[in-house]
Amino acid sequence: MNVFPDFDGLGGICDLREIVGALLTIVLIVAVLMLIVSAIIWAIASANGNLAAASKARTGVLVALVAAVLAGGGVAWMNWLIHLGDQL
Repeated sequence: MNVFPDFDGLGGICDLREIVGALLTIVLIVAVLMLIVSAIIWAIASANGNLAAASKARTGVLVALVAAVLAGGGVAWMNWLIHLGDQL
């Protein structure tokens, strides 16, 4: 049995795909920029002995990394779920 979602069943689904794609791109760009800035602040704060700022910057690096992984892996995960549903 071949079960696949009907993506054309709703009106305006193409517009929704474009919006989601644009938002995903923005999230990935912001996450990567946040990762870079937080890593720079972490390095500078650690070098100057400011442990409070280094701790907050380290948290920023971890949050940016998780956000980038979730945003980047969201499409792959959804495709995997659709493929899994096709096999049921």
